[in-house]
Amino acid sequence: MPMVLLYVFGSITLLNILFYLAFAKFSFHKISAKTVYENSPVSVLICAKNEAENLKKNIPSILSQNHPNFELILINDASSDETLDIMEEFKELDSRVQIVNVVNNETFWGSKKYALTLGIKKAKHKKLVFTDADCAPSSNKWLSIISSEILESKELVLGYGAYKKEKGFLNALIRFETLMTATQYFSYALNGTPYMGVGRNLAYTSTLFFENKGFINHIKIASGDDDLFVNEVATKKNTAINYQEDAFTISTPKNTWSSWITQKRRHVSAASHYKKTHKFILGLFYISNVLFWVAAPLSFFFIAWEFALAIIVIRFIIQSIVLGKAAYKLKEQNLIPFFIFLEIFLIVGQIVIFISNSASKPTQWK
Repeated sequence: MPMVLLYVFGSITLLNILFYLAFAKFSFHKISAKTVYENSPVSVLICAKNEAENLKKNIPSILSQNHPNFELILINDASSDETLDIMEEFKELDSRVQIVNVVNNETFWGSKKYALTLGIKKAKHKKLVFTDADCAPSSNKWLSIISSEILESKELVLGYGAYKKEKGFLNALIRFETLMTATQYFSYALNGTPYMGVGRNLAYTSTLFFENKGFINHIKIASGDDDLFVNEVATKKNTAINYQEDAFTISTPKNTWSSWITQKRRHVSAASHYKKTHKFILGLFYISNVLFWVAAPLSFFFIAWEFALAIIVIRFIIQSIVLGKAAYKLKEQNLIPFFIFLEIFLIVGQIVIFISNSASKPTQWK
């Protein structure tokens, strides 16, 4: 019996390790920093709903990009605050600013995808770069770097949307979850199976959007204007990644547990509509994590402690190397000493979110 349990625990851990070895594709990937960037025209799109304060704070950092030829399309998604007024103020100050004012209708009530579609139709340029109202580029090179990745064969670019470093455990957990997610979607893209991207830092061509009929296949799903679109259209040939520090966007993270859980419920709800292959792989990784953490402490009671400890240590060493390298790439190395604790809390949080989504549907965006 102990030998059977040893084989079971070893198999669970081996499966988990294999995932981390797949993630090493990103962790040990080397990116060639370009010194000369494409100067072709770009349309930057920001869809905002009740984001007056964030727009006031972050639009200047978009307009100060050193890219020589771009327009900024601000989409007001039926806001009830001063969002439209702020947009109009920026338009008066800068001719590059264009406004799309969306009024709700019965068919697309509260749909960000409907609002974004109107903004994309307004765009003058083929290259489209997306970010959110609560995001600021990490440098004035962001737009040039991200848009330069769009080449003849690469119509979709996955960027990194970081969260601002602040005090507190919730902030660390949010940044750890973001690190884990980015490590996965960058790794899978490099392995030839891109499955998602984040709207905080995403680029694609208008041709790709219209040839795939935009968001029509998931227009009725509340979220997923970024990851569901990427999941549908991304391929090994048409997708590029960029994780240069100068091409990050930085967002203000949620500051309460309830607001973070609400946000993650929407994300998880969208993920349930991924392609079956992607859902299977992502689910298998999550299950391997859960089973490892359940089996690890129990293993000391049922098998020789030396074998149990050896298996656990090997897993933690491989995880620390792979995820640690990714953390350095994405400038989250201060999280490394807390990986074990953050992983446990994240798994528990994901279980809570799964149960919540099973009981009721998540709310619309803002």
